[in-house]
Amino acid sequence: MKIGRVLIIMLLLTAGAWALNKKGVGEEIVDFVKTRFEQIKAVESPSDISLPTEKPQPEKLGSVSQEERVSASMPPFPSEVLIPKKEEQTVSEDKPVVLPTTIAGGMVINNDTSYDVDLEVLLESGPSQKLPANGVQILIIHTHTSEAYTPDGTDDYMQTDNYRTEDTRYNIVRVGDELTACLESYGLNVLHDRESYDYPSYTGSYSRSGAAIEKHLAEHPEIAIVLDVHRDAIGDGDVVYKTMAELSGQPCSQVMLLAGTGENGLSHPNYMENLKLALYLQKAVVDSRPTLARPIALKKERYNQQLTTGSLILEVGSNGNTLDEALRAVRLFADAVAPALTELVE
Repeated sequence: MKIGRVLIIMLLLTAGAWALNKKGVGEEIVDFVKTRFEQIKAVESPSDISLPTEKPQPEKLGSVSQEERVSASMPPFPSEVLIPKKEEQTVSEDKPVVLPTTIAGGMVINNDTSYDVDLEVLLESGPSQKLPANGVQILIIHTHTSEAYTPDGTDDYMQTDNYRTEDTRYNIVRVGDELTACLESYGLNVLHDRESYDYPSYTGSYSRSGAAIEKHLAEHPEIAIVLDVHRDAIGDGDVVYKTMAELSGQPCSQVMLLAGTGENGLSHPNYMENLKLALYLQKAVVDSRPTLARPIALKKERYNQQLTTGSLILEVGSNGNTLDEALRAVRLFADAVAPALTELVE
């Protein structure tokens, strides 16, 4: 190997130069050798260096080959780094799968109680509740004020819990704002309570909202209808559902009216009056938008509805829906029920 020979010569000359250094020629020889060695090293490449060959040995079972040892000691090239494809990534637990569903509605009651309900008789009798010509006619409140929807990328919010936020621009209060504005556009007088009743503690929400309703009724005894507006929750941690009305144009969630009873042991003797109002409003929605309303839910709990004979829960969409879908639904709901409500004005 050329570089090897030059190294040997350089060492010998350097040794000799050291011996001759006293005579003044040693430094010149050393400088000459260094210069010549750098010139030779510059033109020689590693490919010109021939390594002594070894007799190939048969690989033992389970041994690591030379190629594997070399590749293991070197960092991979960028093209050799495995980058997972998007389709191979699993869905995060924080982002469950959202599936659309349309729940068949119409003039139907999903009765979760043991009480017998004659749908035809209730429809024929109609609601007993009347709206005053003056003063506040309708109270809108939100027992679960922080209920929110699935963000669509334009309405991201700070969560206080899953599908919950205290930001009233994005939670159920925003839906109440829209419902209030729509009903008022028909000449109805609406009081919208935008206070929070489920934060910081979800427990006790109905007690707190119930006390607020009683306070409003004391201040405005003419209030005839109380709508507790919620967002429903359908599904589990991995899959949630968005209720969708089958309408042309932009996507829209479904709505659901809920009436409570006293079957769970709490006094609610006039629950049938609330149910008759629910059927009256349901018919108005079904006649206008057949797929907008889910079946009426009749439950064992009373949900503060014992406070008036015009109290109902209105569920707008579910946790899988977006806020925009819920807003479209509540506008269509208001367009359907507002004319029916004006007919109840005395």
